Amino acid sequence: MNLKTKNELKSWGKSLFIAFGIAFVVRTFLFSPYIVEGASMEPTLHNQEKIMVNKFNLTDRFNRGEIIIIKGKEENYVKRIIGLPGDKVEVKNDKLYINGVFFEESYLSQNRKLAEQMGSKLTGDFGPITVPKNKFFVMGDNRLYSKDSRNGLGYIQKEDIVGQSEFVFFPFSDIRPTE
Repeated sequence: MNLKTKNELKSWGKSLFIAFGIAFVVRTFLFSPYIVEGASMEPTLHNQEKIMVNKFNLTDRFNRGEIIIIKGKEENYVKRIIGLPGDKVEVKNDKLYINGVFFEESYLSQNRKLAEQMGSKLTGDFGPITVPKNKFFVMGDNRLYSKDSRNGLGYIQKEDIVGQSEFVFFPFSDIRPTE
């Protein structure tokens, strides 16, 4: 092998090493794809859709209504933040109250209609419960079929939040922000 070929291989190896290093840093610390599994967030997110998750800038400032990815013991979950630390959360007659004030959940309108057609409520009555310090109360949008803070996941610790959902990127025909 001549010197020119060796230098060219060395240059390519260096470039590939840098590219893989950047990809590793971006995927580990900044953004990562996530596959939605199950129907607990329908119709907002559908089974097998691929979403981009923002892992960067995870601060103490999570907002009510944000869709997040939660690290579970055996699997990850995608849910919506309902209650922030210190909030008093209650559902009465299929209406959500946060700290005694009615909280409109427009993203539930389609599921609420389906539940009414079945002769049931979308979200069973519970509470009031107070979300502990440094924890969050989460629920799926498909309340009839969601494992969440009401029934199995319990309160979510900030350390268990992997990231915030930003947008659906697959299927390509349905690219959209997740809200």
